Amino acid sequence: MTPSSNSVSGHLAQHDTEPPFEEPWHAQTLAMAFNLIEQGCFDNSTWSNALGASLKRAEASGAPDNTETYYLAVLEALEGLLAETSDVDSSSIDERTEAWRRAYLRTPHGKPVELGS
Repeated sequence: MTPSSNSVSGHLAQHDTEPPFEEPWHAQTLAMAFNLIEQGCFDNSTWSNALGASLKRAEASGAPDNTETYYLAVLEALEGLLAETSDVDSSSIDERTEAWRRAYLRTPHGKPVELGS
Protein backbone atom coordinates (compact mmCIF):
# COMPACT_ATOMS: atom_id res chain seq x y z
CA MET A 1 0.00 0.00 0.00
CA THR A 2 1.43 3.34 -0.98
CA PRO A 3 0.71 6.06 1.56
CA SER A 4 -1.08 9.11 0.28
CA SER A 5 0.57 12.44 0.99
CA ASN A 6 -2.77 13.78 2.23
CA SER A 7 -3.74 10.78 4.33
CA VAL A 8 -3.52 10.84 8.11
CA SER A 9 -2.53 7.18 8.09
CA GLY A 10 0.30 7.90 5.64
CA HIS A 11 2.80 8.47 8.45
CA LEU A 12 2.06 5.07 9.90
CA ALA A 13 2.30 3.33 6.55
CA GLN A 14 5.65 4.98 5.85
CA HIS A 15 7.09 3.73 9.14
CA ASP A 16 5.90 0.13 9.36
CA THR A 17 8.95 -0.87 11.38
CA GLU A 18 8.26 1.75 14.04
CA PRO A 19 5.60 1.48 16.72
CA PRO A 20 2.41 3.39 15.86
CA PHE A 21 2.33 4.97 19.32
CA GLU A 22 4.90 6.97 21.24
CA GLU A 23 3.56 6.26 24.73
CA PRO A 24 2.38 3.04 26.40
CA TRP A 25 -1.02 4.52 27.27
CA HIS A 26 -1.59 5.29 23.60
CA ALA A 27 -1.35 1.59 22.78
CA GLN A 28 -3.47 0.75 25.83
CA THR A 29 -6.27 2.88 24.41
CA LEU A 30 -6.33 0.75 21.27
CA ALA A 31 -6.10 -2.40 23.39
CA MET A 32 -9.18 -1.24 25.33
CA ALA A 33 -11.09 -0.91 22.07
CA PHE A 34 -10.11 -4.45 21.07
CA ASN A 35 -11.11 -5.73 24.51
CA LEU A 36 -14.51 -4.05 24.20
CA ILE A 37 -14.97 -5.73 20.82
CA GLU A 38 -14.17 -9.11 22.41
CA GLN A 39 -16.67 -8.34 25.19
CA GLY A 40 -19.38 -7.64 22.60
CA CYS A 41 -19.80 -3.93 23.38
CA PHE A 42 -19.50 -3.20 19.66
CA ASP A 43 -18.27 -5.12 16.64
CA ASN A 44 -15.22 -4.79 14.38
CA SER A 45 -17.18 -3.02 11.67
CA THR A 46 -18.55 -0.43 14.09
CA TRP A 47 -15.03 0.18 15.47
CA SER A 48 -13.52 0.41 12.01
CA ASN A 49 -16.15 2.91 10.88
CA ALA A 50 -15.73 5.04 14.00
CA LEU A 51 -11.93 5.09 13.75
CA GLY A 52 -12.05 5.81 10.01
CA ALA A 53 -14.44 8.72 10.57
CA SER A 54 -12.21 10.08 13.32
CA LEU A 55 -9.14 9.90 11.08
CA LYS A 56 -11.03 11.66 8.28
CA ARG A 57 -12.05 14.45 10.67
CA ALA A 58 -8.43 14.82 11.76
CA GLU A 59 -7.30 15.01 8.14
CA ALA A 60 -10.00 17.54 7.26
CA SER A 61 -8.99 19.72 10.21
CA GLY A 62 -5.39 19.81 9.01
CA ALA A 63 -4.01 17.71 11.86
CA PRO A 64 -0.39 16.65 11.31
CA ASP A 65 0.26 13.18 9.93
CA ASN A 66 1.88 11.64 13.00
CA THR A 67 1.46 9.17 15.83
CA GLU A 68 -0.14 11.74 18.13
CA THR A 69 -2.89 12.36 15.58
CA TYR A 70 -3.47 8.61 15.27
CA TYR A 71 -3.68 8.25 19.06
CA LEU A 72 -6.14 11.14 19.32
CA ALA A 73 -8.26 9.58 16.56
CA VAL A 74 -8.30 6.25 18.44
CA LEU A 75 -9.26 8.05 21.64
CA GLU A 76 -12.00 10.07 19.94
CA ALA A 77 -13.46 6.97 18.28
CA LEU A 78 -13.39 5.00 21.53
CA GLU A 79 -14.95 7.81 23.56
CA GLY A 80 -17.66 8.28 20.93
CA LEU A 81 -18.57 4.60 20.86
CA LEU A 82 -18.63 4.41 24.64
CA ALA A 83 -20.93 7.42 24.77
CA GLU A 84 -23.26 5.70 22.30
CA THR A 85 -23.21 2.25 23.87
CA SER A 86 -22.92 2.77 27.63
CA ASP A 87 -25.16 4.05 30.37
CA VAL A 88 -22.43 6.35 31.70
CA ASP A 89 -23.36 9.99 31.18
CA SER A 90 -20.92 12.68 30.13
CA SER A 91 -20.96 14.39 33.53
CA SER A 92 -19.72 11.17 35.16
CA ILE A 93 -16.94 10.95 32.60
CA ASP A 94 -16.03 14.59 33.20
CA GLU A 95 -15.94 14.02 36.97
CA ARG A 96 -13.68 10.99 36.60
CA THR A 97 -11.42 12.83 34.16
CA GLU A 98 -11.03 15.68 36.65
CA ALA A 99 -10.29 13.23 39.48
CA TRP A 100 -7.52 11.66 37.38
CA ARG A 101 -6.15 15.09 36.50
CA ARG A 102 -5.96 16.07 40.18
CA ALA A 103 -4.34 12.73 41.06
CA TYR A 104 -1.77 13.17 38.30
CA LEU A 105 -0.89 16.69 39.43
CA ARG A 106 -0.33 15.63 43.05
CA THR A 107 1.77 12.58 42.16
CA PRO A 108 5.55 13.00 42.38
CA HIS A 109 7.45 12.38 39.14
CA GLY A 110 8.25 8.72 38.63
CA LYS A 111 5.60 7.46 41.04
CA PRO A 112 2.44 5.65 39.94
CA VAL A 113 -0.66 7.78 39.76
CA GLU A 114 -3.26 6.59 42.24
CA LEU A 115 -6.86 7.62 42.06
CA GLY A 116 -7.91 7.96 45.67
CA SER A 117 -10.05 10.03 47.93
